[in-house]
Amino acid sequence: MKRKIIVGITGASGSIYSKVLLDKLSLLQNDLEKVGVVMSDNAKQVWEYELHNSDYTKYNFDFYDKNNFMAPFASGSAKYDTMIIAPCSMGTLARIATGVSNDLMTRAADVILKERRKLIMVVRDTPFSLIHINNMKTVTEAGGIICPANPSFYSLPKTFEEMAATVVDRTLDLAGFETSSYRWSE
Repeated sequence: MKRKIIVGITGASGSIYSKVLLDKLSLLQNDLEKVGVVMSDNAKQVWEYELHNSDYTKYNFDFYDKNNFMAPFASGSAKYDTMIIAPCSMGTLARIATGVSNDLMTRAADVILKERRKLIMVVRDTPFSLIHINNMKTVTEAGGIICPANPSFYSLPKTFEEMAATVVDRTLDLAGFETSSYRWSE
């Protein structure tokens, strides 16, 4: 069965994570029925600042305006099975943890949680305040998965993208995709 995935991209620093995620999802097209992407305005600005391009416009996925509540994944009836927010800002985390669905990204996350589907949030901030930790606890108790953007180094990444891929590969594992990536002691 082909998967229907939502990708949320917030304005948190770490656009490399969303770029590598979109690149890897492009390679998984045979496993995907649909990929819906929602980016905040800040996400576009941060992408352009950090990556020095606007290549997010070049992906062959369905992009939705952050205020488009007519997007299919604004309802559970569309049966999107997974949402990955990468990077996930602490503000987005807080709105999701408290049930504030004031834009398409937070509405989609709310739908995923209420339908008991998979929400994976690649949080990108440091250090964490107690408020952040409590919000992560709340989302986890609601069924979400917090996957901090902490790269691993045992694969000996040689480039910026390879380092980001250690997080994205783990995220895709959590989402249930079969990917080839470095595995400890294999």
